[in-house]
Formats: sequence, structure tokens, C-alpha cells
Amino acid sequence: MAKLYFYYSAMNAGKSTILLQSSYNYRERGMNTLILQPEIDTRFGTGTVASRIGISAEARTFHLNENLFHIVEHELEKRPLHCVLVDEAQFLTQLQAKQLSDVCDTLNIPVLAYGLRTDFQGNLFEGSQQLLAWADTMVEVKTICHCGRKATMVLRIGEDGSAIKEGNQVQIGGNDRYTSVCRQHFKQGLSESRSGQLPLIAD
Repeated sequence: MAKLYFYYSAMNAGKSTILLQSSYNYRERGMNTLILQPEIDTRFGTGTVASRIGISAEARTFHLNENLFHIVEHELEKRPLHCVLVDEAQFLTQLQAKQLSDVCDTLNIPVLAYGLRTDFQGNLFEGSQQLLAWADTMVEVKTICHCGRKATMVLRIGEDGSAIKEGNQVQIGGNDRYTSVCRQHFKQGLSESRSGQLPLIAD
């Protein structure tokens, strides 16, 4: 039986890079993949999953009211599918996370979902919460804080570099708006190392 995988991390851990590499590995072996991307994520244009190291691939965008199981079924009418990959999976709804599990259980197609675990206030995203509950396998993709410790949290930062604690959960942005930090520096709202501070050895 196919499995539902959830790869989660803080920002800038390389989730999109891993997704693109996984898709490439399938296609290199003559297999077909379907990359899904929520339409809310327009950082690199519509219908494109891109990584910070410069590689990209086309994706099928979806909105929050679409049935992901039906999307995969429709694609199956055109060609065999060997893997479904979902970028920015934190933006999934509870129902869509379940639909991805149906893709595995009913269509026997593995699903690899990649997303953030928590938002800038330390709360679980809806999609991530459901994937943590429904996924067969959960994999933490690690990155580091400016202090050298493992980064598990995300800070939203203003133009002056200070941490922003209030606002809408979803606000699309990159390194100019968010940074990954350890839990201690998340609590302190410290988005970068202080002058003269030496980094720790990463955990």
C-alpha cells in the first residue's frame, strides 16, 4: 500500500530542493510525477516550484476549495502516475490532507508533502496539523538558527529587523520577511546574532 509522507521544517531548510530532486529521481527512471502547489504561493510565479539553489519545475496549482483526490484522478485519465508531490503543504485544508491520504489508500499512489510545521506565532498550520495526524511517515528536514542550534521556529520580521508578533497567519514572503531560529531565540524575538556573538556548534 502506498504511503503518505510529510516532510516538515522551519523555513530555508531545502524542502523545495528535496521535492524537486525526488520528482527528478522518479522521472529519470521513466516514471510520471504530479507536483501540486497551492495557488496562494506566487513567490516564483504561478505554477512553478523553485528552490533557492536555482532549480525549478512546473506544478499544477490548486485552490483551497479544490478536491485533490479528484485532481489526481483526472491526471490518471491522461497518464499513469507514480508519485504525487505537494509543495507548501502547510496551506492545505483539513479536508485536503485527508484527500491526499485517499490518494494513497484508494489509488495506491505515494504522496510526498513538504511544508512548514508552525507559523510565526508558534502555532501549527491547519495543513501541517492534519498531516502530522494522518501521515504514515514524518521526516524533519533540519536547518540552523543564527546561533548554530537547530532551528525549529519561524520569525516574521519587519523592515528594521525586529520580530513581528501580530498579524494574519498567512503572509507570503521569503528571506526579506521571515527567518528560521531556535526556540530560545524565537521566544526572545532575536532574528540575528548580536555583534561579537560567536555561533554555537549545531545540535
